[in-house]
Amino acid sequence: MAFKKTSETIAISFDLQESGANTFTQQQVDLTLSPLDQEVFVCVAVDLDPTAPEAIANTRSSSNACLTKSSQVAFQNLGNSNTIAVSSRGLITTGADAPAAFEHTSLDSPVANLDYVDIIATNNFFVGIIGTNNTLPMSVSGRLWGYRARADAATYAALVQSEILSA
Repeated sequence: MAFKKTSETIAISFDLQESGANTFTQQQVDLTLSPLDQEVFVCVAVDLDPTAPEAIANTRSSSNACLTKSSQVAFQNLGNSNTIAVSSRGLITTGADAPAAFEHTSLDSPVANLDYVDIIATNNFFVGIIGTNNTLPMSVSGRLWGYRARADAATYAALVQSEILSA
């Protein structure tokens, strides 16, 4: 893949709350990339921090967040090629027992010695949040680290086409 780094690493922070309890809510975050310069954003790390779900007796509740390269109509997991990162927090309660909590996060940075986590070729990314079996809206805060780069024409065209066709 041919691209040249044009900026130092930058961090983009975001915060999003569900529009209503248990309702998928999404926010678009603008990267202000220049398509004329074939500019891309090379993601090197992501941190998603969804709020803890509510402890409701005899209920399995959760708070799930995702960061994607294209707009989504529902929560997406890592099986979607446009998903960059996910984070899920779950809580299971029974009437007599103490609640059991579970948490899953795609790693902030890859465990292998990779140069980057993903590349965003279009002008924005999307953050989504949804709770399950909560009475209050859940929220997510997070940060995406990366740098701007200029891709050669063939690489840029392939990245944009891949993002748009797999949306």
